[in-house]
Amino acid sequence: MNKKMIIYILGKMLGVEGALLLIPALVSLIYGEKTGVSFLIVAAVLGVIFLIFGRKKPKNSRIYGKEGFAIVGLAWILWSLFGSIPFVITGSVPNYIDAFFETVSGFTTTGSTILQEIESLPMGINFWRCFTHWIGGMGVLVFVMMVTSLGDENAMPLMRAEVPGPESDKLVPKARSTAKILYQMYFVLTAAEVVLLMFGGMNLYDALVHSFSTAGTGGFSNRNSSVAFYDSAYIDGVITVFMILFGINFNLYFLLLLKNWKSVLKNEELRAYLGIIAAAVAVITVNILSIYENVFHAFRYASFQVASVITTTGFYTADFELWPELSKVVLLTIMFIGACAGSTGGGIKVCRFVILCKSIRQEIRKILHPNVVTMVKINGKKVSNDTMRGINTFFAAYIFILVMSVLIVSVDNFDFATSFSGVLTTINNVGPGISKVGPVENFHMFSPLSKLVFCFDMLVGRLEIFPYLLLLSPDLWRRRF
Repeated sequence: MNKKMIIYILGKMLGVEGALLLIPALVSLIYGEKTGVSFLIVAAVLGVIFLIFGRKKPKNSRIYGKEGFAIVGLAWILWSLFGSIPFVITGSVPNYIDAFFETVSGFTTTGSTILQEIESLPMGINFWRCFTHWIGGMGVLVFVMMVTSLGDENAMPLMRAEVPGPESDKLVPKARSTAKILYQMYFVLTAAEVVLLMFGGMNLYDALVHSFSTAGTGGFSNRNSSVAFYDSAYIDGVITVFMILFGINFNLYFLLLLKNWKSVLKNEELRAYLGIIAAAVAVITVNILSIYENVFHAFRYASFQVASVITTTGFYTADFELWPELSKVVLLTIMFIGACAGSTGGGIKVCRFVILCKSIRQEIRKILHPNVVTMVKINGKKVSNDTMRGINTFFAAYIFILVMSVLIVSVDNFDFATSFSGVLTTINNVGPGISKVGPVENFHMFSPLSKLVFCFDMLVGRLEIFPYLLLLSPDLWRRRF
């Protein structure tokens, strides 16, 4: 374990966060708010940490997979610990555990909140709150790789540990170049949404914060009633489309740039993702038709909520807690599934479900035809045994953490729907759940212990379990591994 290199990269990473805090400080200055000082204080502290730990690279600078997982797991915790301080200093969220919850929810792009009043927050604080979604959407370490001189031999272990999905592929031979390409596409899509939202009547500030939250598939808004505040079919449509776009594997956008349309159109995960969305929208539209004036309105609200839930964004334009049970069950189901691997969305990932379904079908064929030779393939390629083992382990760990978290949260004595959906929505990085954590409610009423459990679930869900399981393993920290 190269502990000196871990400390060096973490120091460099905290320096980057300090630089990012200057952006909301500038926003506060533009709007004449004194709260900008809070960002400068934290930025200065992080700058000092960077100068002490992140300037001088150790002689032995090589890291491997174990260091990559340790760095990624610790990085997200440290960014959240320091990123929550401006909320406390300004008094926007006086309780540090609440501020930590809000910041973890931001960086992990979950969108769950403890805030009951959002519009009264300072502009700089609201900007930082939504900006954390944009930073965390593509990954904090991917961002650090793009803006620093971290060597490519050390970048890939970090990318493998942070990029969501059963496998992590490089778009180009160099991991740092991959990070730059990812963020270029990410920036272009975000900028396009900002422009389109401004065409719909949003001011620049509102367009920016909602685009940050859409891009990161997070769901924070600067409005108490989220996107419903605007009551605009155009704005609903733009955000719906971009939520779906940000839920697609970014590797496919790279293939589009290379004009490799065939591979994109034949991608099984993409087809399953779009198919699930279409089916869910159709079922819910029919199911809620009696609530709304016509098919158009039912389709508008159904498509927005389906896109928001499956991509784990968390925006809302309707209180689906008031919808029929079938619609709520459909939303709960796609909450499990989540978006595509390699996207900014959370959840278990469509790719894993596709592979799981094929694996079940393979086992059934083996039972019926014991001598037949079968293999699980996706996009024409054989799924390796290591990948299959990883997926099975992921599902087992996921269920274990889900059950244990529900048991702990149940101590607060809320109804089962509240406790279960609260855990489910945080571990899948969705945002709103059902019952007392529905779209128009929040998590403020839970105890500090439950909020810390939710924070753990959000981090575990965003980094897909293994980095934090490894952090808790004594073997990781031994000299010989």
